[in-house]
Amino acid sequence: MKRALALLVLAPLLLAAKPDKDVPASEETTHVVKEGETLAGVANRAVVPRTLIIEANHLKKPYKLHKGQELVIPRRRSHVVKAGETGFGIALEYGVSWREIATASGLDPDAPIRAGTRLVIPTISDTPPPVAPVAQKPVATTADHPAFAWPAEGPIRRGYTAPGSRRSHPAIDIAGQEGSPVRAVAKGKVAFAAEETKKYGLIVVIDHGGGWFSAYAKLQKVTVKKGNRVKAGERVGLLGNTGETSATELHFEIRKDTVPVDPVSVLPERD
Repeated sequence: MKRALALLVLAPLLLAAKPDKDVPASEETTHVVKEGETLAGVANRAVVPRTLIIEANHLKKPYKLHKGQELVIPRRRSHVVKAGETGFGIALEYGVSWREIATASGLDPDAPIRAGTRLVIPTISDTPPPVAPVAQKPVATTADHPAFAWPAEGPIRRGYTAPGSRRSHPAIDIAGQEGSPVRAVAKGKVAFAAEETKKYGLIVVIDHGGGWFSAYAKLQKVTVKKGNRVKAGERVGLLGNTGETSATELHFEIRKDTVPVDPVSVLPERD
């Protein structure tokens, strides 16, 4: 399970979306407050304890709601572990870190998981930040994060949306020509370099230290090995489409202490 914890830098390849109006109140994971609605009323219709909604949305007394306010409805899902599944794969599927899943399920996150175990999958309640414009000028190292550079040329095909809804996308997808180089965004140690899931194809994960990780998925080819030390700008793979979707693109993530970070917010500006 140490392997799974070291690799929790990816989340499902799902489209960002607004709450679906056709979803019954008892199944909503987000809710847009209507005129006159109260917290008690929202909780009753959603069949979720009022206190959980308060905690998930960091609401303050007297808990008054206003029209148009978007609330996270913190539901819990379950998953029965199948033979051969890993914490890494399950975390990828649900977009929730393995440590959070294990804690919610009363398990030791560092212990192996057994087939047949029923897991509780908590809902992450982070509010999605706005997608910033594409940015390629060098940036100096700061106390907050390493001096990241862009992993590939090409426009962003799909932007970042933080976990918190059924269709989160805690990554950016960079379009490009198949076989073009994908480069390390900062120096570090390769934590993983192989095919992990059918959905993500070939993946490279780099540990930059200080809790910072970067991940490069859907590669045509991996050009580094686990344990390699890489420099910023060093090629780690070739851009491809080995994942579940047919588009040729780089699915790229940055995480801090397993928490997704909008890559554009820490990458340098592009001309």
